[in-house]
Amino acid sequence: MTDMTDPILVLTTGGTIDKLYFDALSEYQVGEPIIARLLAIARVTQPFEIESLLRKDSLELTDADRALIRAHVAGAGASRVVITHGTDTMTATAQALADVPGKTIVLLGALAPARFAESDASFNLGMAFATAQVAPPGIYITMNGTVF
Repeated sequence: MTDMTDPILVLTTGGTIDKLYFDALSEYQVGEPIIARLLAIARVTQPFEIESLLRKDSLELTDADRALIRAHVAGAGASRVVITHGTDTMTATAQALADVPGKTIVLLGALAPARFAESDASFNLGMAFATAQVAPPGIYITMNGTVF
């Protein structure tokens, strides 16, 4: 059984959740991870550790990137892992993680950048943290009020 005082490992990989733009004529770019700020605003008391693995749009993720994510998750001491990820290829990464044993792995993304006031990022992150605490080992995706 998982010790609930063990920290949840949060891995950031980029995606819309971390995107920003400089003006109305600019393209979105993946910026610095914003997860620590979101967790601070939410006053999360569950212990967690954040590691930034990648800063990419998920359409740019390669098989080598997925292998890196998988190796990091499999080798981590944490039994509960939350991964921020772009929505376009989230299911491909979930498939790459599906056979990692003994860990509750939850992927989440956002349809609007977390820096936007009307983003779904904070809600999806909260769902991911809750799922990581109560779900049995396996791979999950939390988006827009649903656990897949």
